[in-house]
Amino acid sequence: MSDVSNLEKLNEARVKTGAIVAQAVVKALQAKGYEAVFAATKEDALAEVLKLIPEGASVGVPGTVTIREIGAMEKLAERGCTIYEHWSPNIKPEDRMQILENENRADYFLTSANAVTRDGKILNIDGNGNRVSGMAWGRNTLIFVIGVNKVVADLEAGFQRVHAATLPNALRLSGNPPCAQTGYCVDCDSPARICRALLILERAVSGRKTHVIMVGENLGY
Repeated sequence: MSDVSNLEKLNEARVKTGAIVAQAVVKALQAKGYEAVFAATKEDALAEVLKLIPEGASVGVPGTVTIREIGAMEKLAERGCTIYEHWSPNIKPEDRMQILENENRADYFLTSANAVTRDGKILNIDGNGNRVSGMAWGRNTLIFVIGVNKVVADLEAGFQRVHAATLPNALRLSGNPPCAQTGYCVDCDSPARICRALLILERAVSGRKTHVIMVGENLGY
């Protein structure tokens, strides 16, 4: 058997594994009150997002690589949606706080997660608290898009993953906390620390529609 054939079979196995894991988490999330669906690819995930968000709606997109990776920003703009995102390079410093508020007040809050356990608990960590506050409460519709790489065994593994996920942000923001030097979390007391607010969603919160799109591909970090 050629190396090419072996690689093809390995890639097929990876795809199947991702689908099996993501679909199992979908069932766990549904049992916890979420409107959860499986999407095999990032293209399928984008299609699911577009099913949920109508033309002309306002959409808040906090700091999330996943949502940008699936191409949601461009497609929502094409549909005439008003997008609030504090990552936009066009925002003036004096307008940033208002944009953060607008993200959380938009018709739809579109985000991802740092980790999700096999039994359906969703974990997120934040520096300013804007992202986790928008997930914890709102009068709008909450939509998560989560890659299969975010799936962990349990809460303990989730805690480890959410802290590990802050390192790319630390490097991006150039705040130079200790983890930017060590390559791993040291639970620091540095003023430059960016992991400050941790949210664990045990179930879908009461009185709010929450959708979760579990993707069989790796997305975000």
